[in-house]
Amino acid sequence: MTDDPCSKTRFRWAGSPAISLEEAARRLGVSLDETVRRAARRLPLRFPESYLDLVDPADPADPIRAIAWPAPEEIEEDPGALEDPVGENECRLHRLVIQKYPDRALLLLTSRCHFYCRFCFRADRGGEPRPGEIEEAIEILARRPGLREIILSGGDPLVLPDDLLEGLLGSLGRLEGLRSVRIHTRAPVHDPARVDDALVDALVRGAPRPLWMVLHLTHPRELTPAFDAAVERLRRAGIGLMSQSVLLRSVNDDPELLATLFRGLYERQVRPYYLHHPDRTAGTARFRLSIERGLAIVRALRERVPGPAFPHYVIDRPDGSGKLPVMWWTPS
Repeated sequence: MTDDPCSKTRFRWAGSPAISLEEAARRLGVSLDETVRRAARRLPLRFPESYLDLVDPADPADPIRAIAWPAPEEIEEDPGALEDPVGENECRLHRLVIQKYPDRALLLLTSRCHFYCRFCFRADRGGEPRPGEIEEAIEILARRPGLREIILSGGDPLVLPDDLLEGLLGSLGRLEGLRSVRIHTRAPVHDPARVDDALVDALVRGAPRPLWMVLHLTHPRELTPAFDAAVERLRRAGIGLMSQSVLLRSVNDDPELLATLFRGLYERQVRPYYLHHPDRTAGTARFRLSIERGLAIVRALRERVPGPAFPHYVIDRPDGSGKLPVMWWTPS
């Protein structure tokens, strides 16, 4: 079976079942040899059936397969990689709390996802919160002056069950000065059935402040009818919707393809907000492209999409000082 860590602990999983590693290989049109198995150990593997249905097994360069399946390059020497590619260790107040900006902080609720993208920058996976650890993290947040927003991330927060999310949002609502909560997720893409009426109702009941959701997308093929249904539920409930994408070599490094993605999101009332330059995470060299190439793509993209559908092209700086427009970036 798939190396699904959720089945090995008392963790309460919320989401659709995954298919086996052997079945995933068959659907992706790839062989399951020892080199692949070695590369797979860099990240967990979990394959939702609906997401793998997006792959064309006859296309050796299929973009969905590129982000889904481990490649031998992942275990080769990677001299361009950084141990802490976005400088989170410098800003860590607690194992689950990262604060890079004075008015907002990140709360890492889980290390698990419905599906594991091979370009993920949190590839080290620190493990699940221990009993009482999330409560400790919230106490630390409560003592931080000037916090206006908490960002829930992971992993993917929506692997947690509805009641836990509702209670967590209620706890955050008691923080003095809090004005909004933001959830980062790929659940509407990887497991759209997870975004059902019960989840949306729980989020709305729990959220005492304006609630935003940032959806992570990589390719216009991910704009499926099931994604549309999930987005419609969230939008009808009054949850603000934005998106972010990572610019990935041989996956979406094409201005027309990105224009299709961002126009599609805009038409669904999802505001394209960030286009990230890829982080220098070990094992992800195959996805990286130069800043010069990225800027050329973004210049061409600007001519193809309306202003509100044009995202900020940013780099998350390795020194932990946060995101910066790529055009302002001067590497040391």
